[in-house]
Amino acid sequence: MTDLTYNGLALDRVPHLRADSAWVDRQLARPDARVIPFCRDRILDTRAEPTDTTVFLGLDGDTPVFATELPEPAGEARDLRAVVTTLDPAEAATFAYARGMLHWTRHQQFCGTCGSPTTARDGGHVRACRHCDKLHFPRVEPAVIVLVTWQDTCLLARHHNATGYSTLAGFVEPGESLEETVHREIREEAGVTLAAVRYQASQTWPFPAGLMIGYHATAATPDIHVDGRELDDARWFTPDEVRAMPQSRTDSIEHFLVSHWLTG
Repeated sequence: MTDLTYNGLALDRVPHLRADSAWVDRQLARPDARVIPFCRDRILDTRAEPTDTTVFLGLDGDTPVFATELPEPAGEARDLRAVVTTLDPAEAATFAYARGMLHWTRHQQFCGTCGSPTTARDGGHVRACRHCDKLHFPRVEPAVIVLVTWQDTCLLARHHNATGYSTLAGFVEPGESLEETVHREIREEAGVTLAAVRYQASQTWPFPAGLMIGYHATAATPDIHVDGRELDDARWFTPDEVRAMPQSRTDSIEHFLVSHWLTG
């Protein structure tokens, strides 16, 4: 398994146990239970009591771990991406998981079918409508991110209002496979036809609910035709030119894809 930031959750999610609400309540009442506080997607550096918006994350060995949403910040509120370099990998994965679950919970307080209030089940991993009984489950939004190469160069693009160049990415649309998404996105944005597509790695990306699926693609020709709607420019860069660029964030799968190509 590729060692990417936010991957590698060490908790046991115990879905067979969290379905028992009495068991979850007992875990929450334990004096050694860990409760991770957030406020509007930001981590709080303080201890907190559970609120009505509390989600069971899993067991760390025998220790139950929860995440809770506070209505107002208590202590310093920190953005996960701003502090991730200070965290060990397991802690980063736990915080990412907590952030994603709490974001989903905040936005599922009412049923999308009938508009009635929902209640938590399965330790917060299901929201049930009080009126029509519809069950709502956490969703992720898959997106592909692609490093395209032609001979000894790679394709990087500059988006509108961006100062630097980056790899191309886009969300998967209904009715298409991941590989079809890769071909479509590269063709639509840069006008590049691909000869081959190879899966590289995936990364959880709870900002707020993404799953990034990384690919390496080989262009059929070096021809580029920028669409002008999303991109200002796209061009082929040599390894030396890429190394001379400002480094992308190390917590992103983009950094992994480019570094993997540079090191061969």
